[in-house]
Amino acid sequence: MMTESEFLQFSDDLFARIEDEIDAGGWDLDCQSGGNVLTIEADSGEQVIVNRHTPNQELWIAAKSGGFHFGRQNGQWLATRDGSEFIAVLNQVLSTACGETVVIKPLAAE
Repeated sequence: MMTESEFLQFSDDLFARIEDEIDAGGWDLDCQSGGNVLTIEADSGEQVIVNRHTPNQELWIAAKSGGFHFGRQNGQWLATRDGSEFIAVLNQVLSTACGETVVIKPLAAE
């Protein structure tokens, strides 16, 4: 398990990576970061919320299709419900939200 400061640094880096990838990707998505939350909005108005839950060291995604919680297992961020990988789920919900194929690359240390 990461220390709290390692988790906070990792999630800050991850949020920055997601924002950078969206800015460079040319998709119809806008990002706004505030504290523990990254809000991504499609031109349609549909939102995808990514946040970190520090006490449990989890990453969460909230989208129209549902909510997902991810914990670190064997060096990967996997959904606690079905084992789906964080970046794969994020790409899927963002693609659905904006109607384009979104491909955000994971952090190397993920």
